Amino acid sequence: MKKIEAVIQPFKLDEVKEALNAIGITGMTVYQVKGFGRQKGHKEVYRGAEYTVDFLNKIKIEVIVEAEQVKKIVETIMTSARTGKIGDGKIFVFPVEEVIRIRTGEEGKDAI
Repeated sequence: MKKIEAVIQPFKLDEVKEALNAIGITGMTVYQVKGFGRQKGHKEVYRGAEYTVDFLNKIKIEVIVEAEQVKKIVETIMTSARTGKIGDGKIFVFPVEEVIRIRTGEEGKDAI
């Protein structure tokens, strides 16, 4: 099993969610996060004073899937989250040793 984490632009969440649903991914965890990469924030003007916003609002999506599904899911996220501009985000893939459903005690892929 693998854990896929994707950090994306907030306005792309619905598009990514619908694309993942279309390929059969129905479970995910979504967080509102802040961060920056190469973008390094941006400058804003408020009441005539300029200030730097270092941390930008982003959305982090986590999905646990079987290893065979990773490539298709990563491609789906890339396609649906891409704007072609700096700040589109990143995708991380991690190994998952075990998954256990609390309610039933099911383990492994049955718990996904």
